[in-house]
Amino acid sequence: MADLLRHHRHHAPGAGEIPVPHGPSTGDEHEHYPKSVSMEQQHAIFSYLTHPDDCYTPDGTYWADLPLKERVKFVNNVQNKEAWEEVKSIGRMMKQDPLSPVSWYWKNAVLPGAGLGLEGYVLFSIGNLEPLFRSTWPQCWGKNATECSANWIASVTYLEVIGIMVGQMAVGVIGDWIGRRWGLIQDAAIMFVGLLMITASWGLDLNGWVICYAWSLFFYGFGVGGEYPITATSSMENAVSAGKLSTRDDRLHRGRKVTMAFLMQGWGQFFNQALLIILLLIFHHGDGNPPYGTTTTQWLWRVSFAIPAVGTLWLVYHRAYKMPHAGRQLAAVKKKSNVTGYDVDSLRLACNIFGGRLLATAGTWFCNDVFFYGNKLFQAQFIAVLSGPTESVMTGWIWNLYNVIVSLVGYYLASILIDNKFYGRKMMQQVGFLMCFIMFVVPAFNYEYYTSPAGIKAFQAMYFLSSFFNQFGPNSVTFLVAGEVFPTPIRASAHGFSACIGKAGALLASVLYNYIDTQTKFYVVPWFGLAGMLLTWLFLPDTTGLDLKEQERRWDYIRAGRDQDYHGIAVHPKHLSLWERLRGVGKNYNPELDRKQKIEDIREEWEGKERARAHKEAGGEATGMDDLSDDEWTDEVHHYFRNTREPSEKERVAGVAGKGGEVMMTPASISTPSSTAMTEKEDSEKPGSSASSSGR
Repeated sequence: MADLLRHHRHHAPGAGEIPVPHGPSTGDEHEHYPKSVSMEQQHAIFSYLTHPDDCYTPDGTYWADLPLKERVKFVNNVQNKEAWEEVKSIGRMMKQDPLSPVSWYWKNAVLPGAGLGLEGYVLFSIGNLEPLFRSTWPQCWGKNATECSANWIASVTYLEVIGIMVGQMAVGVIGDWIGRRWGLIQDAAIMFVGLLMITASWGLDLNGWVICYAWSLFFYGFGVGGEYPITATSSMENAVSAGKLSTRDDRLHRGRKVTMAFLMQGWGQFFNQALLIILLLIFHHGDGNPPYGTTTTQWLWRVSFAIPAVGTLWLVYHRAYKMPHAGRQLAAVKKKSNVTGYDVDSLRLACNIFGGRLLATAGTWFCNDVFFYGNKLFQAQFIAVLSGPTESVMTGWIWNLYNVIVSLVGYYLASILIDNKFYGRKMMQQVGFLMCFIMFVVPAFNYEYYTSPAGIKAFQAMYFLSSFFNQFGPNSVTFLVAGEVFPTPIRASAHGFSACIGKAGALLASVLYNYIDTQTKFYVVPWFGLAGMLLTWLFLPDTTGLDLKEQERRWDYIRAGRDQDYHGIAVHPKHLSLWERLRGVGKNYNPELDRKQKIEDIREEWEGKERARAHKEAGGEATGMDDLSDDEWTDEVHHYFRNTREPSEKERVAGVAGKGGEVMMTPASISTPSSTAMTEKEDSEKPGSSASSSGR
């Protein structure tokens, strides 16, 4: 590549070389420019764009098209090389500053996932606090409650889940309508106010306090629900800057970036449980055993909610003042499509084209939340089986802390392997669902043995393994793919809808679990794991290694009504679901046709930026491509497009054009980027000019 594209030195170019002028004109530049470009020369110029080496072999074969043995070798080489580069990068960072990896992790994982971390802290505290409330106020939380309505006690869970569902749907639409940044700020502000309401909730009697507490959780839940689509889409889109071409980092690490933000939910659970243990020891005079006084309990839960309120207030500030470009990619896509509000056409089109994907993301999330939230909201009952009968809440909390630590291991392993081409999203979710199914169905049909002293150790192992595989599987993957498999204009809406249907599973569990005993829960739950695995196998595409830019490129064809004309890797059988393959979606995959189309698509984007640059230099208003320097095109790409473009009307009149409309490379026609763009801008303002009609 370097030999083919070496700089012009005023001598005859070598074979396959496209000379590029540098410095002032000398009068002989035109002699060295070819009138046509060979396929080899074109490949040399564009291979880094059309055939990046992390996806294609040197001869241009896509990794998924290789025979199995060669495929394994290729993928392992790419991943080993990337891992080694990351190790060296960490070494260089530590050499300059030993704490720099910590600051990197803070910036790339903690800050993007801060909202989910705070959400995880508060959301799962409900299940943690229930045994304490039951011990302190048996007249409300006991089986024979006398001072509180049983319906209102149950509504503490119901209203929280319903609030989350409403927030997921509403903020998903807001994120696609008004923008990602507004959604991020709004969610943080709602969660902050909700935490103030929870911390200050009160009533004239216990039942009045329960009502206030429940409605405060509903309000807070609205903000929590919005965190799902907004955090997922903004983390995903920030992995690749808007307007940029496909990047290696996007293909190899997009899943990791999103799941690193998502796993903050696990840290939220950890800190909540750890803090509750510490606060109980502080307010209960260093003793975690009952009886628990009302003053102790009041101080404990109010302080436990006040602490994340401070963090949420900081989050409002950070999102308002430190994240000005959170909605950059959505804005660029809307301007390209001439859409100013909510893209209803894209929503309608996506539902028709990607209905199977929507079934996969929403259905698998539903199955997962019956598992995940059902276990979390009623974890005290499950932990009681593991730990044995006890009146101390401390025992259950410590067991749950172990469970959270096991879950965190699953979160981190998911982030490490979710971009692995041989494991990745789809396989991880199928294996996770299958293991959850096994870990619940085995004790379900031999419950008495596994809850006896002889089998309790095996029961504990299976319960903890179910937590591990839930995180190292469907809980992490559903969060990622619910936005990843859909186009940018409706990504937040699709994610929000999928998450909302998922929370319907949590709502089902919260209602159902109130009426069945623990053994029956083990009879019911496993089948949702099996259903989730089957839905994943049939309807979910595998987007591991497929960059967002390529998916957006396919969407451009779909939106233009030219779906059959797209031949790229987004319709490769590897990246389609079984349902899509059965419907013949992958029949249009053609690497050779796609290579030619890619170059023309890049040319179209280049011409748009040239016109926009000329318009901006002429003092015009923004045209939708505000960041004109934000591309990854080499000088050779710029010169190729500039010197093989269709001639303008002025050039034709001047006699510059050769036969067949080919631009002859004369000194007059070799122009700078700005001058070329200015000429195109002038021509684009004339009716019927080629520049004015460019674009799909």
